[in-house]
Amino acid sequence: MDLARYDSGSKNDDDSHRDDDMDLNDIQSADRVIATPLTIPPDHHKLQYQYWLWFSKRWKAKVSTVTYDQNLKLIGKFGSVEQFWAIYGHLVRPSELPSQCDFHLFKLGIKPMWEDEANSKGGQWIVRLKKGLVSRCWENLILAMLGEQFMVGDELCGSVVSTRLKEDIITVWNRTASDISTTTRIRDTLRRIMNLPPNTSLEYKTHNDILKHLPVSHS
Repeated sequence: MDLARYDSGSKNDDDSHRDDDMDLNDIQSADRVIATPLTIPPDHHKLQYQYWLWFSKRWKAKVSTVTYDQNLKLIGKFGSVEQFWAIYGHLVRPSELPSQCDFHLFKLGIKPMWEDEANSKGGQWIVRLKKGLVSRCWENLILAMLGEQFMVGDELCGSVVSTRLKEDIITVWNRTASDISTTTRIRDTLRRIMNLPPNTSLEYKTHNDILKHLPVSHS
């Protein structure tokens, strides 16, 4: 499905037509959210899956006791092309976010947490980007996800874009880390849709390995 042709003018190359940014202080945290399916209007272009979009900002441990799931804020849910653009048109682009911020786009019912049942046996492809590339790569990625260009069905759980001080990071999560054919397909699709520079760092890590190397928790 070509989602780009359904854009009703909420974005363009310089984002000059984008609406005012959402107030991220007014949205719900993960520990209070229930994955209630959406009703899709009959005149909408329905997506194969429904999704929810989250925001988080990382705080230094010394200045915050907020847990990871409390820090996750639900921006909105969508199940059609029209509902997606209605949310996306209000977002700041990743390149405009402060450092240590994240957007998480996951299938409805899958929380962007390694311990979630859908993610616990999976892993993620990690793409490290030089500053200035992340907005284009993130948009290409999510349009490919919603348009089912990865062709791996339920194996694809979601993706995260993270802004950091010296680089930006995009990760794509799947259910089964041991499924080599699926992880390879995701990697190859990532390279194609993002049109990544030859020297771009791309690596795969299982969520179990990530958790093992954390000192206490990922909050």
